[in-house]
Amino acid sequence: MLGYISARCLRALATLLLIVTVTFVVLRLSGDAAVNIIGLDASKEALREFRRTWGLDQSLWVQYVRYLQAVMEGNLGRSMLDGRNALDVVVDRLPATLAITIPGFILQLMVGIPAGVFSALRRDTWLDRLMMTGSIVGFTMPSFVLGLLLVMLFAVRLHWLPSGGAGTIYHIILPVLTLGVFGGATLARFTRSAIIDVLGQPHVRAAKLRGIPRTRMVLLHVIPNAALPVVTIIGLMLGGLVAGAVVVESVFSWPGIGRLLVDSVANRDLAVVQTILLMIGAAMVLANFGVDLLYGLLDPRLRHRQVNSTSKG
Repeated sequence: MLGYISARCLRALATLLLIVTVTFVVLRLSGDAAVNIIGLDASKEALREFRRTWGLDQSLWVQYVRYLQAVMEGNLGRSMLDGRNALDVVVDRLPATLAITIPGFILQLMVGIPAGVFSALRRDTWLDRLMMTGSIVGFTMPSFVLGLLLVMLFAVRLHWLPSGGAGTIYHIILPVLTLGVFGGATLARFTRSAIIDVLGQPHVRAAKLRGIPRTRMVLLHVIPNAALPVVTIIGLMLGGLVAGAVVVESVFSWPGIGRLLVDSVANRDLAVVQTILLMIGAAMVLANFGVDLLYGLLDPRLRHRQVNSTSKG
């Protein structure tokens, strides 16, 4: 088990290094931060001084090595816009993002899993077709389109909710609903497929022949065996919550990390962009790592396989 965890820790570190490297290179090749921040009308001396102050006058390799050294020391750099620590700038926006992503994730689970189970147990009925049609629409529709449709319905037409901004509980509803519907539709499709696969397995058919009540069979035999693929997609969804909030926050003018990322990319605030992307990457890596560990708890065969491979090594 120790070797299993060590291998995944190394893979996680390699993934984070790749994210840091790609982000660093792309940001510096996509435009001149000095021109973006102090303007096209700035003098050559001002541009030269800005680049010198922020180390942009060095070669790309030197900048990269210095950045890696700073990251390993826990220093993620300073914002070029206001000089504050980039991590502090991001953390200030974190509560606003969590205020919509956590309820959104809970709504995804509350909608997606029951809908998938219900649809699978009523396979090929009109209810199944209706729910899967809705799931396909929610899954394929871009989140910004869904958000705009909700704004048109609840804010413009019905005047029930505000169209954007923050400040009250009512401002949270539409962003949370957008995240919940989009993720819930995805989860419903995966849950349905997993349940249908398990329903066709021999041990479930044997349970039916033994006369086990349907509810007990579903709870004890079907859902536990369908948990692995569902846990996988839940882990990916959990890790991608902040990434998914980028579009939603832009649509609803929500003052979170996603909106900060969009503004920082537009202004070439390099340290802030790198910090946010590193945070998103770390969330994805941690979610996948948690899924790997859950696999061992949910499927004893994986634990035995790991123990055997370790003993042979």
